[in-house]
Amino acid sequence: MIQVYTGTGKGKTTAAIGLAIRAIGAGLRVYIMQFMKSLAYSEQGVLRAMSPKITLKTTGKPFFIAEEGMLTDEERAAWGDDVVIFPKGKPPADYVKMIEGGFDEAAKAVLSGDYQLVILDEINVALFFGLISRECVESFIDKLPPSVELVMTGRNAPDWLIERADLVTDMHEVKHYYERGIEARKGIEN
Repeated sequence: MIQVYTGTGKGKTTAAIGLAIRAIGAGLRVYIMQFMKSLAYSEQGVLRAMSPKITLKTTGKPFFIAEEGMLTDEERAAWGDDVVIFPKGKPPADYVKMIEGGFDEAAKAVLSGDYQLVILDEINVALFFGLISRECVESFIDKLPPSVELVMTGRNAPDWLIERADLVTDMHEVKHYYERGIEARKGIEN
């Protein structure tokens, strides 16, 4: 089955990690590739130490990317040097190469037959920014062994992926304390 967790609300990665824990509890082996993330999130250390049945990899840089026009002047100022702005449809080549390399690594792991649950965390965002092509992801899905459950997370899941998925959950933000200026909190958001 193919599961997609998308939407503007909090909880997509958290739901995928919950499923990973359930899977290892049932004796399954889990592979997680986190796109556009570095090893800076609280869950990563415990996931790596929790069980030899979980393999966690990341591919990303310690900065945020955004297309021109996506951020307000205030948001750009707040991000400072931690954001790279690029013209729509022209993401940084080094970032594309890194994401493609991580995707290739994940594909090899899946095809090895060693894993029953594969989580491609934030792959929807990588697709949205053009860091990985639709053709590449569809080819990967076409080769997916029937014994593998695939979870793909991130905002802006494309329509073609939603159509192809067996389960789609849209996390819809109703209210968030970010609106009151509360930053990400260690252990809750990161």
